[in-house]
Amino acid sequence: MEIEIKEIEQGRIPELVTYVREFRKGLFPMIDHSVIPEDLANFEACYVQDEKAVFLVASEADGTIIGTIGMRRYDHRFPHLDYSGQVANEVLKLFVEPAYRKMGLGRSLVNALKEEATRRGVETLYLHTHPFLSGAKEFWTKQGFQMVCQDDTEVFRTIHMDLALLQTVNARAYGHGVT
Repeated sequence: MEIEIKEIEQGRIPELVTYVREFRKGLFPMIDHSVIPEDLANFEACYVQDEKAVFLVASEADGTIIGTIGMRRYDHRFPHLDYSGQVANEVLKLFVEPAYRKMGLGRSLVNALKEEATRRGVETLYLHTHPFLSGAKEFWTKQGFQMVCQDDTEVFRTIHMDLALLQTVNARAYGHGVT
């Protein structure tokens, strides 16, 4: 099985946006899907035109999308999180087709994103996930992310996590690699 992970090609953006919107419906049935998320509605401005941002796609040899992950500048929408004074990007839309789960594709997508982040001068990767996404917190912990806090809201109970890339690079340089 040949899988390629690369930055989304300009001509495939409409296909990708449709794919992501459909994938989200299964994960988040409780939200209004008639409202297009801002980053998808303005995909090029969010992921293509900004040199700190990127959106990666995993595809089979025939071009079929089987996984996605993106990052863009953190927008400071959570007032209790402070990433001021550093280049912080938010990790978004890690989706892996069910048939490809537990095969290392998610880890490969995250590793490719970490490489892009480092290459683009990103200092910290931030993400949030939710307890109802089975195994999500454990997955991100295995990728080196640490829990910052968890919101005490009724439905989502958002889990905030981050990864300082410079510490990861330094740890590897001294033989204390993050696994």
